[in-house]
Amino acid sequence: MGKVSPPSIKYIINAHFVAEGVVEKPDVIGAIFGQTEGLLGEELELRELQKKGKIGRINATMEVSGSKTTGNVEIPTSIDKAETTIIAAAIETIDRIGPCDAKFEIKSIEDVRSSKREYIIERAKKLMQEISGEGPELKEIQQDIINHTKISKVKEIGREMLAAGPEVEKASEIIVVEGRADVLNLLRCGIKNAVAMNGTSMPQTIKDLSLTKEVTLFVDGDRGGILIATDAVNTANVKYIARAPDGKEVEELTEKEVISCLRNRLSAEDFIERYKIRRDRRVGERKESITRVREMARRESGEIEERGEYVEETRELSNEEKEKLQRYLEETEGTRYVLLLNSNLEIVKKVPSGEIVRALYGTKRKRTPIFALVMDITVTPPIIRAAEQAQCKYIVARNFAATSDRITLLSF
Repeated sequence: MGKVSPPSIKYIINAHFVAEGVVEKPDVIGAIFGQTEGLLGEELELRELQKKGKIGRINATMEVSGSKTTGNVEIPTSIDKAETTIIAAAIETIDRIGPCDAKFEIKSIEDVRSSKREYIIERAKKLMQEISGEGPELKEIQQDIINHTKISKVKEIGREMLAAGPEVEKASEIIVVEGRADVLNLLRCGIKNAVAMNGTSMPQTIKDLSLTKEVTLFVDGDRGGILIATDAVNTANVKYIARAPDGKEVEELTEKEVISCLRNRLSAEDFIERYKIRRDRRVGERKESITRVREMARRESGEIEERGEYVEETRELSNEEKEKLQRYLEETEGTRYVLLLNSNLEIVKKVPSGEIVRALYGTKRKRTPIFALVMDITVTPPIIRAAEQAQCKYIVARNFAATSDRITLLSF
């Protein structure tokens, strides 16, 4: 008798039977072949289909309990779905097994190929996990080659043998970074006019270059970067300063971050003002006069404003004044408005919280003194900086996200 090849099995008919008596496996198999014979025509004759290998070996399991026999039958097929369901329906017409009354019921028709597909998918996932990371993809290999080509172009210039990009000497503008790793990273980003300081002090080679080239200093986003910038603005002709994001170093920035930092660079004067760097002297034509240095020092100490007017020293508030400020704070609660007060604690202006920074800079231009601010919003660094520029003495609020050495912060 022919067998259906396991790889060609498409479906398995699962049938359950109950016989009113004790029967054995040959009785069950005989009933299936005998009682379906001639029922479906020659094309679906089970014996013929089995000879052709379209029906596999029928497997039957059974259990005798008292005077009854129950069991299950599996019939594998390699014929199509419609023919398989016809045979399954024919199985349910069997009403006797040997001398016993019986009843067959089809429980399911299992699509073997579907089970195989699920197995293939799950196995493929595991195999993918096993091979992932074992080797670089083509794009990674190409990028490694490109990066190596760029890095190989690093040269050394000056008596200090500073690491530099290939276009430093002929470029009209150079980017000064802290170390060799920073130069390499900028080369990976396509920037070929970077030169490294190789330390925290500005080398003489870069000082000489700064006399004829436009210099952008690109420092790390930490306190060390500020200290390097402090030394640079006092010893070389630095025109612009760029800074990496807080906590990051230039050598670890992505190309997108590098471009963004350079686009957002500040002039040396703006950088000095933002980070409160005291600039003692300049190089060449950018050297400041002694009068200007003194004015900057006096302005930093709060003695005068940028226009030269003397401003009132911070004074202690009386208990009555503190109570008044507390009432103002309670009045602003939930309104998202900011009150601008004069030295008599009178309301000079009331502005929406989103416009407070612009309003403070406006009071500076109009020379309108602001003694205190009252707001029911979190005080952020931009608000602090604008308030310092406006020579504000007190800020009253519920929450503070920044501090100030020049403004007293109050919360009730």
